[in-house]
Amino acid sequence: MTARVGIVVFPGSNDVDDAAWALGAVGAEPVLIWHAERELPGELGAVVLPGGFSYGDYLRCGAIARFAPAMEAVARFAGEGGLVLGICNGFQILCEAGLLPGVLRPNASLSFVCEDVGLTVERADTPFTARCEPGQALTIPVKHGEGCYMPPPGLPASQVVLRYASGQNPNGSADDIAGVCNKAGNVFGLMPHPEHAVDPLLGSADGALILASLVDSARVPLPA
Repeated sequence: MTARVGIVVFPGSNDVDDAAWALGAVGAEPVLIWHAERELPGELGAVVLPGGFSYGDYLRCGAIARFAPAMEAVARFAGEGGLVLGICNGFQILCEAGLLPGVLRPNASLSFVCEDVGLTVERADTPFTARCEPGQALTIPVKHGEGCYMPPPGLPASQVVLRYASGQNPNGSADDIAGVCNKAGNVFGLMPHPEHAVDPLLGSADGALILASLVDSARVPLPA
């Protein structure tokens, strides 16, 4: 069974092709969704909000994209238990839309960072990390200027899925948090780019563990 995974395309998104290629490499059928669409295509197993600079990152990263018509459909999809993955700018959009807790602020260095970083898997029991082991070390690149994650007060530890490895926090995120999920566990956002780490020729294939976990989970039909 092939999983159909939608990729929302916003003006300024520049990692759409990378996400589509990477998802195809791990067995998915990528389906592009223009930001102005008010309904999602049928039979989607998951939706991905890719990296890039939606709407030029005006106002704040993700602040305009969260009002795109397609985001209303994404919110309904998530509310029905659908799997939603936000990568970098996609993570920012999910936070702005209230689908994930917390906010993303400018990096502590006030500089754009682009480098491979070490990560630690805090939870391997989510639809996005099922191919990982608890405590597993991953190497996945980051490339962002506003990736400093600030959680809301009292964020449960159970919602922290990934942390930056000790001494490798590239942006000043609180508690080294690199990726979080919602309370239901079906929406996940992370600043690192797993789509850029699916082939050893790129320096790491660890990102394939994230994307393949999503594809595995997307093959399971939603409850009627």
